Amino acid sequence: MEMTPELVGDALTRLRRAQGQLAGVIQMMEEGADCKATLTQLAAVSRALDRAGFKIVASGMRHCRQAREDGEEPPMTEDELEKLFLALA
Repeated sequence: MEMTPELVGDALTRLRRAQGQLAGVIQMMEEGADCKATLTQLAAVSRALDRAGFKIVASGMRHCRQAREDGEEPPMTEDELEKLFLALA
């Protein structure tokens, strides 16, 4: 399945935000910041990445369902989508 802007728009926004957060975590580590604060920010980055992945899978599910409703062959099977979802879990 192609990663079109319509399919991944919100996920891409989330990934860009996570990229900025990750840069902040790296800077915190380089500057010797407090461990608790650094790990809190790292956990936020991790959640942002997870959410972006789930958004992509959810968009893919909607896209495939719409393709079936339109009488077209979906780009991925339900089993393939499930496998991707479970890879994130």
